[in-house]
Amino acid sequence: MLDLSYIIQDMTDEIETIKWDSKEYKMPFKADYFKQKADKFKELIIVRNRFSNEPALLPWFAVAVYDVIIGSEMFQDWKSQRKGLDWFIKYFPKQYMVLLD
Repeated sequence: MLDLSYIIQDMTDEIETIKWDSKEYKMPFKADYFKQKADKFKELIIVRNRFSNEPALLPWFAVAVYDVIIGSEMFQDWKSQRKGLDWFIKYFPKQYMVLLD
């Protein structure tokens, strides 16, 4: 198994909270989620299920978590993948059912 801990720091460090659409989301991974331009923060992004092509709308930060889930699967980093999946189940259950279930 490939260890991605040097890229994705453990949740015990400092959990970042993102406020979006009048809700707060505790992010599963410590990362700089604000490297994007400010005008992109309000944008919803269409992500398609890689097998069925079914679409789901996600905010930019949820797409970042989705990307980590898929990357973790590719590198067989099951711990990071599980953190991402649990986060999706908690905050975006409908999108989880479309994209990851």
